[in-house]
Amino acid sequence: MDDTALVIWDPALVGYDFGEGHPMNPLRLALTAKLAEGLGVLEHVRIEAPSLPDGSDAFLETVHSREYLDAVRAASQNPASADQNFGIGTEDDPAFAGMHDVSALIAAGTLQAVQAVHSGEARHAVNFTGGLHHSMPDKASGFCIYNDAAVGIQWLLDQGVERVAYVDIDVHHGDGVEKVFWNDPRVLTISIHESGTVLFPGTGFARDIGGPDAEGSAVNISLPPGTGDSDWLRALHAVVHPVVTAFKPQFMVTQHGCDSHYSDPLAHMVLTVDAQKMAHRSLHELAHDVCDGRWVALGGGGYELVDVVPRSWTHLTAIAADRPIPLETETPAEWRAHVEEITGRTAPSRMGDGVAEKDDVWFQSWASGMHPESTVDQAVMATREAVFPLHGLDVWFD
Repeated sequence: MDDTALVIWDPALVGYDFGEGHPMNPLRLALTAKLAEGLGVLEHVRIEAPSLPDGSDAFLETVHSREYLDAVRAASQNPASADQNFGIGTEDDPAFAGMHDVSALIAAGTLQAVQAVHSGEARHAVNFTGGLHHSMPDKASGFCIYNDAAVGIQWLLDQGVERVAYVDIDVHHGDGVEKVFWNDPRVLTISIHESGTVLFPGTGFARDIGGPDAEGSAVNISLPPGTGDSDWLRALHAVVHPVVTAFKPQFMVTQHGCDSHYSDPLAHMVLTVDAQKMAHRSLHELAHDVCDGRWVALGGGGYELVDVVPRSWTHLTAIAADRPIPLETETPAEWRAHVEEITGRTAPSRMGDGVAEKDDVWFQSWASGMHPESTVDQAVMATREAVFPLHGLDVWFD
C-alpha cells in the first residue's frame, strides 16, 4: 500500500456556486486549498483533479434516479426551467448554469478517493469539496445536488466490500446517506448533530435505527443546541468509537462538516476549531484501529468562510497526510493578506481558537458514568439504549 495521502482538488470545483448571498459560498474551498498550500501540507500529498469515470456520468445512477439526473441536466442548461418537484430551483438549491457538470465532478472526486484507497494506491484520501450528505436519490436538498458519499460507498459494496462505516460529524443530520442505506446491514451510518427539533433537516433521532433488515445500522446522536467542546467530544467517544469497533468495518468514510463551530451562522452549537481538529484526529486513529487505515474523509457544511472552514479542513488534510499542524501554528502572512484583499476581513492569526492545552481539548469519558442532569448525557444514553444491545454492547459501561 502506498502511504501517500490523496487529495482531490481542482480550482474548477469552485464552480459549485449557488450565487451571491447563498451560504454555500465556494470561496471557502479556495481559501482552504490556499491555506493548506501556504502551510506546506499539499507538498506531502498527491493531488488529483476529478474526472468522470470512462468519460460518463452514468456512475451517478448507482444512487440517483434517471429522472432526477435528467431534471438536473435540464436545469443546468436552462436554470429558469428548474423543476422544484426535484428540489431544484428552490431557495436552498437554486439552479445555475453548469450545475450538473460541477456536481458530477465533485461526486467523481469522492469516487476516485474511494477507489484509490480501496486499491492501495493511497492510504488515506480527502475530498473537502464533497460530503454533500443531504441529497436524496430523487431530490436535491440542503445545498446538496449529488450525494457523493453515497456514490463512493455504493461503489465499495459493488466491489464486494462487506462492511462500510460512515461517520458524519456535520452539525446537520446526515439524512441523505442514511436514507440510501437505511435497510442495508452492510453500511453503518452514524450521525452526531444538533437536534432536528431545532435544526434542518428535522430528522435523526435516537430511535431512528435503520430498516427492518438492518436494525442498528443507523445510529443518531441528537444533541441539544449550545453543546460545547467537552460535551460534544464526550458524546462522540461514548457512541461512535464503541459502535464502529463492534461493527468491524473494512472501510471508513467520514464527513467533516465544520458548521458546529460557535461562529457558524446556520446552527447553534458552540464548538471550536480545536475540538474539530481533535475529532478529525480521533476518526483517523479509529480508522487505523478498525480497518487498517482505509479511510476517506470528506468536507460538508461550514458557512464561516474565513475563520473556520479553511482552518478546520486544512487540519483534516494535514492529519490525513500524517503531518498534523499544532494549533498554535501561525497562519501564513501571505494567506492573511490574501483574505484581507478579497474579503476585507482580518483572517485568524493562528490555526486554533486558543482553547486546547498541548493540542488536546479536555473531556470526561463515559467511563466516569452518566450524569443524569446533563441534557447531553440524556441524549447519549437515548442513543446507547436504542442501538448498543443490537451490537452486543453494554448500555451503561464502555
